[in-house]
Amino acid sequence: MDQHLKQVEDQHVAKVIENLKKRKMNGYYIQSVSELNTLLDELVKDDQVVSVGGSMSLFELNVIDYLRNRNVNFLDRYAPGLSSDDINEIYFKAFNADVYFASTNAITFDGELYNVDGRGNRVAAMIYGPKKVVLITGINKIVKDLEAAKERNRKIAAPANVQRLNKKTPCHTTGYCTDCQSPDKICHAHTIISSQIDPNRMHVIFVSGNFGY
Repeated sequence: MDQHLKQVEDQHVAKVIENLKKRKMNGYYIQSVSELNTLLDELVKDDQVVSVGGSMSLFELNVIDYLRNRNVNFLDRYAPGLSSDDINEIYFKAFNADVYFASTNAITFDGELYNVDGRGNRVAAMIYGPKKVVLITGINKIVKDLEAAKERNRKIAAPANVQRLNKKTPCHTTGYCTDCQSPDKICHAHTIISSQIDPNRMHVIFVSGNFGY
């Protein structure tokens, strides 16, 4: 990356982390997967119960493989051979996890987390249940404000996920959300996390670069 663009990126992340702290959330800024693994070694202890929400960022940054190779009780929703009942059971068990991993659809400069879910299991666990929540996100998820966060979901996150899941919704064809009521609609739960009661619960890790939707 051009050094001047990198400087701007660094300034943006620093501002968001500053505002997260005001909202009793923790922010981190790292440059590589190796740095990410080192940080996760500190945040996740051996033998803890760990689960994840649906996230392309976690795959792109090798977090799923990292957890599979750690000495933890990983409630792995992506394990081969699971039935739909098995996966639903993992969703419910995740509420009692020691650590819950996910990403975020968008985060504002003011430190607000905006997410849209289908079933709602991911956003529900982010809001309540797991003792610690670790959100891993690329710089591409930073937006100006909540209106920009909603627009990002309409233009990027929702259409990309519909393509990935091959859902028959209008945005599969147009590439832009129209707030449809299609039977295949994936945008059901729209949430904003603005702060935390427990300042040690939420950890937002920014990784330099673009990851996920």
